Amino acid sequence: MKHPSMTRIRSHFEESARLANDLLGDATFLDSMEKGADVLIDALRKDAKILSCGNGGSMCDAMHFAEELSGRYRDDRPPLAALALSDVSAMTCIGNDYGFDQVFARQVQALGRPGDVLLAISTSGNSSNILEACRAAKAAGMHVVSLTGKGGGALRPMADVDVCVPWSGYADRIQEVHIRCIHSWIDAIEQALTQG
Repeated sequence: MKHPSMTRIRSHFEESARLANDLLGDATFLDSMEKGADVLIDALRKDAKILSCGNGGSMCDAMHFAEELSGRYRDDRPPLAALALSDVSAMTCIGNDYGFDQVFARQVQALGRPGDVLLAISTSGNSSNILEACRAAKAAGMHVVSLTGKGGGALRPMADVDVCVPWSGYADRIQEVHIRCIHSWIDAIEQALTQG
């Protein structure tokens, strides 16, 4: 007899696999992935930089994206200009003085330049501090690439490219796809900038 927890564990893997399989047949999703890769690659080719941000698990994804570019992913190559807006002292200072909605926007205003890219990650697409960061990025002449879910929320129309996971359930499935998107983009960037 199966242990009850094993049935629940197995259901997580099955649900995740179904979503991943569905995405392979989703032309809209795959097209947005390709467009997102093009924006990121083009910026780095032009010596621009990528800033990334998110909340909670999405912040972890934003940090992972940036460290894999400034460090390395699979193969040794020169470091690439990417920075997560994750400095705790900056976030608490800005949050205390200007409010939590501004914790990313102020950093974008300080660091963003025309031609740079903001990678904005929000499973709902409605995180107010992410939306403020996108407004700041647009005002600075930056491009915005977003990773969202649940229809993309208010973030979707603000982005130059929005990769929206077509899922309306719990955010964990969306986050699982987001990290796959991030790894795919990093690989595409490495291949394009070191071999293309």
